[in-house]
Amino acid sequence: MSTQIGHLGLAEARAQLRPWTQCAPAIAGAEYQQRIERARALMRAQNVDALLVGAGPSLRYFAGVPWRASERLVALLLTGAGDPLLVCPAFEEGSLDAVLGIPAAKRLWEEHEDPHARVAQAMAERGARTLALDPGAAFAVHTGLRAHLDARAIVDAAPIVDACRSAKSPAELALIQQACDMTLLVQRLAAGIAEEGIGTDTLVRFIDEAHRALGADDGSTFCMVQFGHATAYPHGIPGVQRLREGDLVLIDTGCTVQGYHSDITRTWSFGRAGDAARHIWDLEQAAQAAAFAAVRPGVACEDVDAAARRVLEAAGLGPGYRLPGLPHRTGHGCGLAIHEAPYLVRGDRTPLAPGMCASDEPMIVVPGRFGVRLEDHFHVTDDGARWFTPPSPAIDRPFA
Repeated sequence: MSTQIGHLGLAEARAQLRPWTQCAPAIAGAEYQQRIERARALMRAQNVDALLVGAGPSLRYFAGVPWRASERLVALLLTGAGDPLLVCPAFEEGSLDAVLGIPAAKRLWEEHEDPHARVAQAMAERGARTLALDPGAAFAVHTGLRAHLDARAIVDAAPIVDACRSAKSPAELALIQQACDMTLLVQRLAAGIAEEGIGTDTLVRFIDEAHRALGADDGSTFCMVQFGHATAYPHGIPGVQRLREGDLVLIDTGCTVQGYHSDITRTWSFGRAGDAARHIWDLEQAAQAAAFAAVRPGVACEDVDAAARRVLEAAGLGPGYRLPGLPHRTGHGCGLAIHEAPYLVRGDRTPLAPGMCASDEPMIVVPGRFGVRLEDHFHVTDDGARWFTPPSPAIDRPFA
């Protein structure tokens, strides 16, 4: 083993877990107001009278409400002027008041009433005719609104919402950085406790325990641990695997801090790596580096994906999504949602801009044998990109 793999006992690893002390500050009320004014400017530019965002990442972004969507409509209606309006069940008013980050008027509805009628009524009161609907809203919300609004008056809010959320503020970057720092430490400790015969289930439980001990919002937001041939499946296969000498280990996990996500993957060898695995690992590292080097303001997202693929295709992998090679996009945006716009994929012509954050993970799959994914996130700066976490230096030394 290396000095980073299999060198810790479980008790030693747990002894390194304590609540995070250098915590990033919460998003301030003034920043929520700036987001709302930015959305209003985009609404005016697109001749949209109103914007409706439902429970989920966008409601948290604009109003600080960390609720998930359910069958009951909880949504924020934003018009060109006046306070935002919170449309919500009457019995939830107190719970929402406890987390609401902005001043807002209310449109309460009782259990037997139609909340979509409340939205239409509020629009009429403010002279709003066209409505941009949250791209994350359920189809049932669209159906409910069509009972009260002309279907032609309902448009996709993605150009407004994505434009607001894609470029992160310094406060958002600090929260993402904290989440990434936590997860990188958890990855280090997980590699440290690896031993012959350990199960994937044991590592998954430890990783969740570790995230919780550090003070993440709710433990691991997700965790995938795969050994040996199972690493050839980008999102793994079910069942418990036992670690054996010579296996590749792929761990993909993350957490949230005040709603902002981390998402880090490390692939390393337990014991001596075979020549084929080492060759593919080195290509993966080179493809990840090529994608990172391609990032600068104004570059189209798809060009970053293309930069990674050129490395792989020059080595005889692919082309395109053909295997052995890279079966999926090179990266995804990340923030209040673990996958959000923009995407580093062919066809996404979104120009990169300072503050945008994305993963860099051009995984290589060798079907039936193994896969290698190295995933770190970056944010775009004025002159290129900056890593949230330092990439892996070697197959037997996964941490810088």
